[in-house]
Amino acid sequence: MSFSRDSVPRRVADDSASGLLNRLLDDATALVRNEIALAKSEFQEAVGNVKTAVGAMGVAAAVLVAGLLTLVAAAVLALAKVVAPWLAALIIGALLGIIGMVMLAAARKTLASPETRLDHTKKALRADAAVVARRTS
Repeated sequence: MSFSRDSVPRRVADDSASGLLNRLLDDATALVRNEIALAKSEFQEAVGNVKTAVGAMGVAAAVLVAGLLTLVAAAVLALAKVVAPWLAALIIGALLGIIGMVMLAAARKTLASPETRLDHTKKALRADAAVVARRTS
């Protein structure tokens, strides 16, 4: 068998190009799968944080109601011995309302946390795009 001088290098070059293309496609597929897995993981973590914040808001609301029902009666009765009963109820009600609003604001702040923005996924996507750009240029 005799090979022409030009045919052997072309075939090796074709095999090399197709191999590189297959490798690039495999790497791109693996990269996409990994990025999806990372985004899914971060999303699940964010959902967990939201659940925790909503639970904290529920507890805050329950504490607020319990405080209003229990302390209002006891404090109004105690304060009514010093001031008029209506004024005692107003003072105690305003105090408990302020405490409840502070608790609710703290729970809302947790819910609006910037940790729910998928920062790790964004960084990984930027790094992957840079790697792909270097390999293809």
